[in-house]
Amino acid sequence: MTVLSGRPRGARPAGTGLGRRSLRVRLVLFVSVTLVAVCAAMALSTVLVQRVYLLGDLDQRVTDAAERSQGGLQRRTGGATDLGFLNERGQPAGTLAARFADGEIIAAEVVTEDGRQRVLTGAQRAALKGITADGSVHTRIVPGLGTYRVTALGGDGVPVLAGLPMADVQQVIDRLVAVEAVIAALGLATAACASAVVIRRQLRPLGRVAATAAEVARVPLDRGEVAVLARVAARDTDPGTEAGQVGVVLNQLIDHVESSLAERRRTEERMRRFLADASHELRTPLASIAGYAEYMNGGNRTIAPELAWHRVLAQSARMTGLVEDLLLLARLDEGRPLQRTEVNLATLVAEAVWDAQAAGGEHDWRLALRLDGPVTVFGDASRLHQVVANLLANARVHTPAGTKVTVVVETLEARETPSVAGTGPGTAAEKEPGTRSGAARCVIRVRDDGPGIPPGLLPSIFERFTRADGSRSRTPGAEGGTGLGLAIAAALTEAHGGRIDVRSEPGRTEFSVTLPTACRSAAPSSVPSSSQL
Repeated sequence: MTVLSGRPRGARPAGTGLGRRSLRVRLVLFVSVTLVAVCAAMALSTVLVQRVYLLGDLDQRVTDAAERSQGGLQRRTGGATDLGFLNERGQPAGTLAARFADGEIIAAEVVTEDGRQRVLTGAQRAALKGITADGSVHTRIVPGLGTYRVTALGGDGVPVLAGLPMADVQQVIDRLVAVEAVIAALGLATAACASAVVIRRQLRPLGRVAATAAEVARVPLDRGEVAVLARVAARDTDPGTEAGQVGVVLNQLIDHVESSLAERRRTEERMRRFLADASHELRTPLASIAGYAEYMNGGNRTIAPELAWHRVLAQSARMTGLVEDLLLLARLDEGRPLQRTEVNLATLVAEAVWDAQAAGGEHDWRLALRLDGPVTVFGDASRLHQVVANLLANARVHTPAGTKVTVVVETLEARETPSVAGTGPGTAAEKEPGTRSGAARCVIRVRDDGPGIPPGLLPSIFERFTRADGSRSRTPGAEGGTGLGLAIAAALTEAHGGRIDVRSEPGRTEFSVTLPTACRSAAPSSVPSSSQL
């Protein structure tokens, strides 16, 4: 049976090969190979240069020997085969000489180690054939004698051939190669060891950074409370080094993870609190409805059925209003667009104040319109009315009877828009799409002289289900709200491209709503600039 392997033929197994080795090993190998190449190039260059120099010196000595031989033959009276000049002083062992006649070698001898002359054999003479007497230097291998550099001189003098062995030159080259090989081997071994030590030391910070990353990776981030995550030590965060740059980036990443986890925990806490508050608010009317229904099904009729049905309807209306408020907030969170029309803000605020006076006649309601003319905004009239109504209801419910509530409507040019100190979810730079930069903005201020809001409650005043039951007095017998009014006002204001802020101290609380205006008219306003209702 043939077993087919899933790995392609010739493929390397995982974890092998240079590409799978550690960075330290690859750096050491790279440095070692580079040093080997450099040393080999230097050694080869040295050998070649030395060989050229030695050969040049040898060729010069060969030429000098040929000239001496030619001069010696001119002074001698011997025959055509006379090579007695080899007996002269200064002829080194191994010197070779020959005589020519009609281009043929008729006599050839060599100086032996003991200083005597020995006649060359026929095979040795044959190795010297073909050399012309033009003074050029040739390399010939003479059997039994080795490699020679030879030259032949003719001209006006007696034709003669002279040669010297290359054994000394080759011996020097061989020794030079051996010495360079030993030195290169020792140097490469030392360099490789030093490189390994230096690279290991230099990569230690990177190893510590990797250990920190591995420690963070082992932390279970998907459940439970996450403690403070490990950080790369300060010594490994030097931005001047590559490892330090990695450490800095890793610390930034860990900071981002921690901030994201903290935000996730805060979001989960807000969600749990929101669900608990919503459940509590819905449970109260549901319990009332269930109680009245059970009472009406029983035999005991101490309360008239009409009154019971009235209370059931009241609790149903309360529950319906709560659900509608939650749905509105959900739609605003999703960013669903609102209906956009031109809304006369002065008329809208005046109607809202009249409605608040009808609902809370025990308060002192005042309206001040500081306008040069009608001011319109682009927005949803019913939702803008809800913003003002919620602010007025908040002032009415959370202040005692006789409190003066002043509503001010005014316009400010963009350069005059003040930086309002207080708490608010929006930003002054937010603008309604389509509104020109530098256009006038309208500000609605709702001010009362009640007890004020505790400082600890101000940061969360616009959060959902935030109540001030224990901090601001209520009208006796009045029913508390659900804690969604200011959250809805803030969300609607932001959806209209505006912002809402609050400043509070004992005896003065002021909510301000800033909205971008659509246009301004120069016609005089038909609404009185200030009135007491």
